[in-house]
Amino acid sequence: MLQRLRGLTRRLYERVLEREVAGVPAHVAVIQDGNRRYAREHGEETTDGHRAGADTTERVLEWCADLGVEELTLYAFSTENFERPPEEREALFDLIAEKLRTFADRPEVHDRGVRIRAIGETERLPQRVREAVAYAEGRTDDHDAFRLNVALAYGGRAELLGVARDVARSAAAGECDPGDVTVETIEDRLTTGPTRDVDLIIRTGGAERTSNFLPWHANGNEAAVYFCAPYWPEFSRIDFLRAIRTYESRRESWRKSRAQRAAALVRAAGDDLEGSGGVAGIRSLDRSDPEDSGDHDAPLG
Repeated sequence: MLQRLRGLTRRLYERVLEREVAGVPAHVAVIQDGNRRYAREHGEETTDGHRAGADTTERVLEWCADLGVEELTLYAFSTENFERPPEEREALFDLIAEKLRTFADRPEVHDRGVRIRAIGETERLPQRVREAVAYAEGRTDDHDAFRLNVALAYGGRAELLGVARDVARSAAAGECDPGDVTVETIEDRLTTGPTRDVDLIIRTGGAERTSNFLPWHANGNEAAVYFCAPYWPEFSRIDFLRAIRTYESRRESWRKSRAQRAAALVRAAGDDLEGSGGVAGIRSLDRSDPEDSGDHDAPLG
């Protein structure tokens, strides 16, 4: 009875959160942390934790599509993950290759127009994973309704370092002037990156750091960040909606901050005009006949 009541309460709370959603981020990036800890706490093998996490990944994709998110980037395998024990690493490669192929064949992926793309140093991956990447990208290459980026052998610092070296080589070869390097110059060389800046980063598992994930697209865009305690296999729709709410709160705070800065600029300009006698004519309007000005309730009080 108690369990049924808890389930009903969760469903009601989920509906409340759904009604509160007023706007959604265009691009969500997820750091899927906690698969191994989830497996240990449940007395399972590490591979079982990764499989449970893969199931969560499929659900999150559905939630994104349902809410209108246009792009999702998943941190599936970092460059640091190469340091894991060989047996765990190879099992994870097997799972990634399997899921890429099966996911690319799912009818709903094609019904939703999902395009799959791998980002990162994919040349470092085993051949079976590279072949699975090529298969998934090829199967969905004609779609453009939703973008799914899978970060494999990805490291944010390595990405920026590679771009810096590329620009340096171009400058040394006389192909570009260092003084002419712009934001567009950098973005043009981020060929394996997402298509748009990140609006929201979600990290599960309790750690409060972004692990250099998409530094150019996330930090440069001042993306909202949502940290939560559940391990990735436990991540629920309620957690996802809470993350969306964090994004909306950040966006509203940014809007208020921008409005305050604009108001401060107006006040500063007014002070400058007053000091030069330029506001006398403006202030005289306050003493004009209400009938001449169309008397009404001031919208700003």
